[in-house]
Amino acid sequence: MDVLGALYAQEIAKRGFTADPAQLAAIRHLERLRVELTEAAAAPLGKRLLRGLTNNAAAPKGVYLWGGVGRGKTWLMDLFYSSVTLAAKRRTHFYRFMQEVHTDLKRLKGMQSPLDGVADKIAKKARVVCFDELFVSDIADAMILAGLFGALMKRGVALVFTSNVKPKDLYKNGLQRDGFLPTIALIEKNSDVVAVDGSVDYRLRQLTGAPIYLAGGDAATPARLEELFDDLSDEDVESGGDISVNGRKIKVVRESENVIWFEFAALCEGPRSPADYVAIASEYQSVIIANVPAFGLDSDNAARRFISVIDEFYDRGVNVILSAAAAPADLYKGEKLKFEFQRTASRLTEMQSKEYLARAHRAA
Repeated sequence: MDVLGALYAQEIAKRGFTADPAQLAAIRHLERLRVELTEAAAAPLGKRLLRGLTNNAAAPKGVYLWGGVGRGKTWLMDLFYSSVTLAAKRRTHFYRFMQEVHTDLKRLKGMQSPLDGVADKIAKKARVVCFDELFVSDIADAMILAGLFGALMKRGVALVFTSNVKPKDLYKNGLQRDGFLPTIALIEKNSDVVAVDGSVDYRLRQLTGAPIYLAGGDAATPARLEELFDDLSDEDVESGGDISVNGRKIKVVRESENVIWFEFAALCEGPRSPADYVAIASEYQSVIIANVPAFGLDSDNAARRFISVIDEFYDRGVNVILSAAAAPADLYKGEKLKFEFQRTASRLTEMQSKEYLARAHRAA
């Protein structure tokens, strides 16, 4: 059995799942790319040096995984990424990647071709780049990508994508979309486009199997949050530390790709703005918030931030798991924000429903 096929079989057995035909099809394409990357890395030194000097080696054909939420696209990409033995590889959330690209373009503003400078920087460090949650909604991003993906491919960089939409539906109905159509054609020509459209929503199965709103301070709550985090995260987990959001540090309990865990105090007390919550909602598909208090007369500032958090997360389809002092309807004890918090309580209840959990995460 091939490397990725064996790894896939091992992982689904560990989780008690059965093989999914759509996932197996994706595994075959990802294994093809893994083999090509491995063989290229094992090429004679002279060939590799020449490729580095000319900087125009053809990239191996990439892979584009698309399908509905919870079908395992990110998990499959992460299996692939872990199986690639090259040091020169990169895995990034697409929203985070575009933030970095915009920063680099500002830094390279004086260059004749700043996009080439960005592509050179990426290609020097990676022979394959994995993008999670490709989604294009902004005309500036669309025009940047129109040049950047091609520049990376010309430099021999293989690209792997996950997305909720097929390539031809990227930037659908977007402003000046005709200028983006060549990029779609480029992706389709240089990628194996694979529909991961099995009937099982694995994320939904994980989140609807047990309560995700834990009220009342039960002694088992911390262990339940740990269990939920482990179910949703990949193997690359960071504990403690902080993240930087709009130039401000926010302490985290644990973090992995697509899922992050905060204490309520870190997220909603202190200098925070709605823009911080927009950034978090754009990058993470699931967020755990621990120890949400009951809000009294003296805690309207924290309550207002919590309202903002839930509004933003709700709007973007973020899965919210939280532990709280009381049920949603009993969380707010003050007067000033009573009307606003009624909406928040309603949304907290809806966010536990199967219908909400089945919604796509809107990363941008």
